[in-house]
Amino acid sequence: MLAELKGLNEECGVFGVWGHPDAAQITYYGLHALQHRGQEGAGIVVRDETGLKCVKGEGLVTEVFSSDKIEQLSGTAAIGHVRYATAGGGGLENVQPLLFRSQTGGLAIAHNGNLVNATQLKHQLEGQGSIFQTTSDTEVLAHLIKRSGFFELKDKIKNALSMLKGAYAFLTMTENELLVALDPNGLRPLSLGRLGEAYVLASETCALDIVGAEFVRDVEPGELLLINDEGIHSERFAVNVNRSMCTMEYIYFSRPDSNVDGINVHTARKNLGKQLALEVPIEADVVTGVPDSSISVAIGYAEATGIPYEMGLIKNRYVGRTFIQPSQSLREQGVKMKLAPVRGVVEGKRVIMVDDSIVRGTTSRRIVNMLKEAGATEVHVVISSPPIKNPCFYGIDTSSREELIASSNSVEEIREIIGADSLTFLSVEGTIKAIGRPFEGGGQCMACFNGKYPTEIYEELENYQKC
Repeated sequence: MLAELKGLNEECGVFGVWGHPDAAQITYYGLHALQHRGQEGAGIVVRDETGLKCVKGEGLVTEVFSSDKIEQLSGTAAIGHVRYATAGGGGLENVQPLLFRSQTGGLAIAHNGNLVNATQLKHQLEGQGSIFQTTSDTEVLAHLIKRSGFFELKDKIKNALSMLKGAYAFLTMTENELLVALDPNGLRPLSLGRLGEAYVLASETCALDIVGAEFVRDVEPGELLLINDEGIHSERFAVNVNRSMCTMEYIYFSRPDSNVDGINVHTARKNLGKQLALEVPIEADVVTGVPDSSISVAIGYAEATGIPYEMGLIKNRYVGRTFIQPSQSLREQGVKMKLAPVRGVVEGKRVIMVDDSIVRGTTSRRIVNMLKEAGATEVHVVISSPPIKNPCFYGIDTSSREELIASSNSVEEIREIIGADSLTFLSVEGTIKAIGRPFEGGGQCMACFNGKYPTEIYEELENYQKC
């Protein structure tokens, strides 16, 4: 569904290059491909002959990086970041990569995910004299690295990573090397590629494709990659790993042309649609998906049922990210600006509306109402995920449990609230089967559906109930 309307957002995306003369330009294109993962801020740190330089700002990649700013960033290595504010809130000071300078040189960090023990670590570090310049949990890693008693940077980082709990895909760059780490649960995707002699890292494989890089492999949970002018070296900072890839990467967040841990997202979503068709037999005239993440699901559902797929909803791609909404009537108009029904498709028809999830239910209600106003005689809502009953603590901006409509309402009650003629969610078992990941030993994180978190959750997070 429309992420900016329903309050379901990924925290960020990361991209890195080592060993290419146009590193900054490549990173710009890589971030552009990852724009769906964060629309509130973007930044690039590049390594040139003088050290590390940073350009960052609030807004979209194209807004932050004009052609003259990109020209200022010349060098053979770079890391970049697109951000949606969850932990730490917004503000330019929290836009990444974060760049730190000391007598021993520069250190830049870009982070995708969320640390569940950041508050405890901050209290501990402040008690030891650390002063934080941002409210981002990413800064915790920099302080832990600096305070480590080891001499080599890789050992400092290993020691720091051993203290972290939660979801993280880190790109850490100095003047001499790029260090890459993925948390022991592998909650966030991170891929390694080659572009000629250069190494490329990206949150999604679609960004590798955009810059012409060849996919090499996924970074493993608990793995630390060291990349420098001599090549690449892999080490482990965690031995006990429990792969728990975020299920919402397949359902909603990743681009359909990405492969997440070896599984194509478009194919996974089509399979979700086919599984929905097995679980939800509905008599209808037309199937339509809510753009964009639900289109693949709707196609799969239509193929499995034989009910025609039609473009019953159109997304306006030229509406700004924000607009003033001082009244309820204007908020309703905002939805219409973002999304519009195709009357010629839905009028006089029984419509199956396919969507990826329901968070608060407000946008679902508005879309159902729009379809009926456009003449749909029935609107049957099918959701390609189980009900979201629990908050996420790993870098997805789901609301508090009290705001999650499925945490306190039955499916029938939700159906009444959104005004649908029927409402069905995909089962947990069907979700796992459709995506096709091995579930033994964890496989994928389903915490927002079943409340089984792959890491320890701290009391203040449970009270706060927000990433």
